[in-house]
Amino acid sequence: MPVPDAVAAAMRRTNELFTAEVALKRNVQALDQVYTSSATILPPGAPMIEGREQIKAFWGQAMTGMDVKTVSLATVRADAAGDTVVEIGRAEIVTNAGQTVGVKYVVHWKQEDGVWKWHTDIWNPNQ
Repeated sequence: MPVPDAVAAAMRRTNELFTAEVALKRNVQALDQVYTSSATILPPGAPMIEGREQIKAFWGQAMTGMDVKTVSLATVRADAAGDTVVEIGRAEIVTNAGQTVGVKYVVHWKQEDGVWKWHTDIWNPNQ
């Protein structure tokens, strides 16, 4: 089922917040507005991580460890699933060393406190 335009716009705002605040400025506190309080992430080659505080710790280490310069996110498809949305997308991570990493991802979105946020997030590098 297609996602209503207002929901798609809210999802874009959340994704832009991740790219502008978390990736560019390394402001992990902004993840409060990106992930639900009970979110789960499934990073490649690592155990599942549950809860926003643990996710913030993960992203703080990951952004520094990868020396991330920028991240771009592009929705390929978003489908409504009851009162949630499933997004399939592509991302590009650029490091300060000039390396570019292509990634594919799936995000299960939920509304929390009137904001569309990532509830389940899984990604894998293309190579």
